[in-house]
Amino acid sequence: MSIGNSPEDERPFEDDREDARPSIGRALQQARIAAGLTVDDVSSATRVRLPIVHAIEADDFGPCGGDVYARGHIRTLAKAVHLDPGPLLAQYDADHGGRPAPTPAAPLFEAERIRPERRGPNWTAAMVAAIVAVVGFVGFTAFKGGDGDSEAKTQVAEGSKPAPKSPSPTPKNDKPEDPEPEPSDSAIAAAPQDKVTVQIRAADGKSWISVKDHNGMRLFDGLLKEGETKTFQDSEKINLVLGDAGAIDLYVNGKKIEDDFRPGAVERLTYTKGDPQVG
Repeated sequence: MSIGNSPEDERPFEDDREDARPSIGRALQQARIAAGLTVDDVSSATRVRLPIVHAIEADDFGPCGGDVYARGHIRTLAKAVHLDPGPLLAQYDADHGGRPAPTPAAPLFEAERIRPERRGPNWTAAMVAAIVAVVGFVGFTAFKGGDGDSEAKTQVAEGSKPAPKSPSPTPKNDKPEDPEPEPSDSAIAAAPQDKVTVQIRAADGKSWISVKDHNGMRLFDGLLKEGETKTFQDSEKINLVLGDAGAIDLYVNGKKIEDDFRPGAVERLTYTKGDPQVG
């Protein structure tokens, strides 16, 4: 009976070294921790989704979506944690049946090129032919109609054109536009006798005015622009304040007030019914 090692003790040293080698996920995780990075840091830096980073560190490559994507994620994560991706990719290829073969492009191109092309009816050519036939028929009919029809068509065409409109003469007015007329005798007569009527016209410039009735209620308070006229009535009296009395033409109960108001003078006036007299 010979004395020797059992089969379990005859394993080569290489197997022991491979068993001691960490897995891909473990190696990436240890390198990340050594770099002082969290999973969130790696995910943000590589744009690899957080669940996929967790799955790869757990050696679960299913969420990657295939060997090509898994190899790409391993390479990206290894660079992020300052690890050489070469040995990890070789380890992944050894564990998953080798590196995936590239897809040959030439056969696909040839198959696409020799694919028979389906051609439908050429509707464009048929439509063009139909249009040409219709145009030719219309032209032949118009030519056969004779000169009489063409002359009639010409007359109709000429009659359809609208005659140019001659510009209407603008009536000339030699007289310059008159300014707003002063109250006439009829306007004076039309002034109601049972009320006091005051008409204020800014003849020589603008002026601020204030108008109140006999109860002290304000009828107007503001700027009267040059050429602007305002009329006020009350049953008893009207109180006025003229900011620039020299610029104002004043009519009370249909009569013009001839007082010599100085330009820029402020006047406070009160008028009642009947013959205008300052109250």
